Amino acid sequence: MRTLQEQISIVIPILDAAEELRRTLAALTNVARIAEIIVVDGGSRDRSVMVAREGATRVIEAPRGRGGQLAAGARAAQSDWLLFLHADCRPMAGWEAAIGRFIASSPDKAGYFDLALDDDAPAARRLERLVAWRCRVFALPYGDQGLLISRKLYDAIGGFAAIPLMEDVDLVRRLGRARLAPIGAAMLASARRYRRDGYWCRPLRNLCCLALYFAGVSPVRIAKIYG
Repeated sequence: MRTLQEQISIVIPILDAAEELRRTLAALTNVARIAEIIVVDGGSRDRSVMVAREGATRVIEAPRGRGGQLAAGARAAQSDWLLFLHADCRPMAGWEAAIGRFIASSPDKAGYFDLALDDDAPAARRLERLVAWRCRVFALPYGDQGLLISRKLYDAIGGFAAIPLMEDVDLVRRLGRARLAPIGAAMLASARRYRRDGYWCRPLRNLCCLALYFAGVSPVRIAKIYG
């Protein structure tokens, strides 16, 4: 019988994220020897590729743009299930068991993690509750919550679009509420950008970008606004 890890390919897109990637790969140490970990570099100029080669099973290159990088990683993956992670996000304790239960109970669905931020500030807890509400009401998890999806379902919906932004929203919209479910474990995400931009300003900017996307504005134009 194949082990859980042998069923999963972990895909991580990177761009100048050496230190974040180092922490994420360290969190995957227990599975790194048998799981397929694919790091997709979009042209990093720091030590990201070196860090990836030290801790990942495979490193490939793709044109810059998270959607295209994720798609390239999926094409290179060889497992029955795909787990997409951001470089600055790492699954927390109990995630392997939660994934095992999810695969056994929900083979026709895609799963996402609950968001946790690495910040003790009350504003971080407030944002976590807002994200949980967004997922519950609108069935709209973002990429920093990770995405677990079977190869069969991923291919059936057409996979990630090669767009620079909103690739996560684009994919979960095609999945639809009926094919999305929480995994039952948490994803610890970096709060660096929220500390830098503010716990009010950054979510509002994200909301504006989301509104533009739903209004039909090109993800390329939105990416220029997002920065």
